[in-house]
Amino acid sequence: MQIQDLPYPDPGVPDARSGPRFLWWLFRNQLGGQLKSLAWGLLHFLSVSALPFCVGIAVQAVVDRSGRRLALAGGLLALCCAGQAIGDTFLHRTAVTNWITAAARVQQLLAHKAAQLGSALTRRVAAGEVVAVSTGDVEKIGWFVEAWSRFTAAAVTIVLVCVGLVVYDPALGAVVAVGLPVLALAVLPLLPRATRRADFQREKAGRATELASDTVAGLRVLRGIGGEELFLDRYRRASQEVRHAAVRSARMWALISAIQVLLPGLLMVAVVWYGVHLARQGRISVGELVTVYSSVMVLAYPLRHFEEIAMAYSFSRPSAKRAARVLSLERATDTVGSRAADVPSGDLYDPATGLLAPSGRFTAVVCGDPDAAGRLAERLGGHPAEEGASVLLGGVPLDELPLDSARTAVLVQDKDPVLLSGSLRELLNVPASGDVDAAKALAAAQCGDVLTALVQGSLGAEDPMDARITERGRSLSGGQRQRLALARSLLTDPEVLVLDEPTSAVDSHTEARIAESVHALRGGRTTVVFTSSPLLLDRADRVALVHEDEVVAVGLHRELVHKDPRYRAVVTRETDEEAALHGVLEELDELEEIEETA
Repeated sequence: MQIQDLPYPDPGVPDARSGPRFLWWLFRNQLGGQLKSLAWGLLHFLSVSALPFCVGIAVQAVVDRSGRRLALAGGLLALCCAGQAIGDTFLHRTAVTNWITAAARVQQLLAHKAAQLGSALTRRVAAGEVVAVSTGDVEKIGWFVEAWSRFTAAAVTIVLVCVGLVVYDPALGAVVAVGLPVLALAVLPLLPRATRRADFQREKAGRATELASDTVAGLRVLRGIGGEELFLDRYRRASQEVRHAAVRSARMWALISAIQVLLPGLLMVAVVWYGVHLARQGRISVGELVTVYSSVMVLAYPLRHFEEIAMAYSFSRPSAKRAARVLSLERATDTVGSRAADVPSGDLYDPATGLLAPSGRFTAVVCGDPDAAGRLAERLGGHPAEEGASVLLGGVPLDELPLDSARTAVLVQDKDPVLLSGSLRELLNVPASGDVDAAKALAAAQCGDVLTALVQGSLGAEDPMDARITERGRSLSGGQRQRLALARSLLTDPEVLVLDEPTSAVDSHTEARIAESVHALRGGRTTVVFTSSPLLLDRADRVALVHEDEVVAVGLHRELVHKDPRYRAVVTRETDEEAALHGVLEELDELEEIEETA
């Protein structure tokens, strides 16, 4: 896979049982790129490591006054320099490709998982953790996947050089062959502590990111209640904890780096001292001493990759663990489904609560518990996050359909819909039946003032469709965001449209117009609205009251208000005292009717 071929047609099915297993799965899926990187890395490192042998031959040729061997040494040096340059160039190219493609694969997997889980994702994993995984963590994971091939090339080079030095000069080569493994393994006792500190730092950073995300999302509310400074103080404390954790982690890695510098220096001193001793005894030549000395100096370069792979693994392991945790989340039902990818039609029925939404009718659902209403709305869309009886559409269980088909048949608009940044034209560029155009959808959602606000807030945008929408629509009010989201849902014109509190942030006059226009626009289509607004309920063809996860009353709004106390309590926000007084008045009315009859 090359960068220009991204995104992946199919990123694959990850092994999300643990962080290390996920890293190994990524490595296996990039085996071709890893082998290319390993080959170019070997060319680069071997060319660098061969330079001391060429220098040794050149020095000895000068000592022996041999022009032929000096010319040979010059040719070998030129060849090594060419191999070093070519190997380094293509090693960097393949390494960066491995890094970017690994990160892109993880991002695609996370995006697919988020689309599959929908709103269930943020109920199981904190929003800050999802942000941390999809931003910083993918880079750490890509770093380890990319660094592995370079580390392998460096390790193979060190082994080959040690063998070559032993063959070239057994006395000094043995010293180097014994000393280099000690250098490579000397930092191992420090790695567990460094890993723990890195994990602690990442944990603190994730909490700070989550707190920052929550603070920014609720900034308007915080300003309204005067809690802005309180949350900013919390974030300051969280950021200071991240800083302290980062300093403690950096100290440990600085110690490891110092050891990686100190020990090679000590080995070099030992080699020089022992080599001079052997040269004075005439047991080795000057060229051999220069060769071994230069080799020890050059080997400090591939040895640095041992520190890098240890650091990359320490940072990527918690990142991979978090990514695996998100990717291991599954819905309660199989999203592939056991039926053909057809789009059924007919009545929508939930056997768990007994809720029935007749085909082509406007059905309103009143539920005293907002959380229960949200769960029921999700279940009506098929493939809910929790196990339970499947909702039927035209007698077909939605959970047995592929997830895409279920969502095509039933569109569920959450209570807090998200507006993506971009132009209004891009926001409304969604799959649609074609029977409802953007102008009709925007008019039905009463978005006239929203379009005016968008044009005024976008420089050079004369057409409202070209006006820019900021991230999550933060420049708009809550009611304006709701109406744009409603317009987007109306534009899709699905077989069944489920709306969860679509006008909770809209004033009563606008809400009344929305109720009228949506009822007219959705004529002949099945619409289910979860609401307690009398304006919407009054326009519904059928109203169902859900109490304790069961439909307990069905009828028209005006009938239920007078006949059902539980319905009246939810819709009119009636207190217990008012309900008791209303009951007494009803009893008095009944007595009066009895007396008049008598």
